[in-house]
Amino acid sequence: MQRYFINEITEEQKAMIMGDDFHHIVRVMRMEVGDHFICCDSKGKQAQCEITEITNDMILASVVEWIETQTELPITVSIASGLPKGDKLEYVIQKGTELGANEFVPFIAARSIVKWDEKKGAKKVERWNKIAKEAAEQSHRSVVPVIPSPKRFNELISYSDGFDYKVIAYEEEAKRGEKSALASIFNKLTVGDSLLVVIGPEGGLTEKEVSELQDHGFVSCSFGPRILRTETAPLYVLSAVSYHFELAR
Repeated sequence: MQRYFINEITEEQKAMIMGDDFHHIVRVMRMEVGDHFICCDSKGKQAQCEITEITNDMILASVVEWIETQTELPITVSIASGLPKGDKLEYVIQKGTELGANEFVPFIAARSIVKWDEKKGAKKVERWNKIAKEAAEQSHRSVVPVIPSPKRFNELISYSDGFDYKVIAYEEEAKRGEKSALASIFNKLTVGDSLLVVIGPEGGLTEKEVSELQDHGFVSCSFGPRILRTETAPLYVLSAVSYHFELAR
């Protein structure tokens, strides 16, 4: 059943659809009064709804039944990616959303090749959030990850203060044969905890960046013995989280 994300389902158990989703329901899906779809609100609540009215620019629907199925990871995982070149971040956002990421936090790393332009970047941020929304719909998520404009490194460090656990994907740890740090973090995490994972751009993080992150409570980890690309590492850790917290229990 088709899924749409809205701001809220009212106390009267009514939902209102406008904008691009209105166009998709009416023009693409060709739905009519009486047809059903799933609505997810900003709090993660899900309900099967029935269309009761279609106007020129709005759809009104009523809740038929609430859906209790849980599709979110039991811990909240935020992926902080050093701004990569090309469309690699789009790939991370799409696939990372399917794998359950709660949030993506791009940041400008010392070795980021891309030069971020705030004026031109607004459309790119809009596109990133659209990709996340579409991926959340496709993968039956109840929450859409949010992607802000890229943060500067010092802003990322300040932002990290609100997380329960923080790790760095650091290739030097893999080269040294480190194997236990990530598993140790997983064993400490409990349902409802938050995890921030920092992953560098193509050239990796500098020693200075890693040192500063460690000074602010981050644990540097290897993601196995192989060196992963910047767009592969987020998918590795999200898959590992899913296995550890959803399939192995």
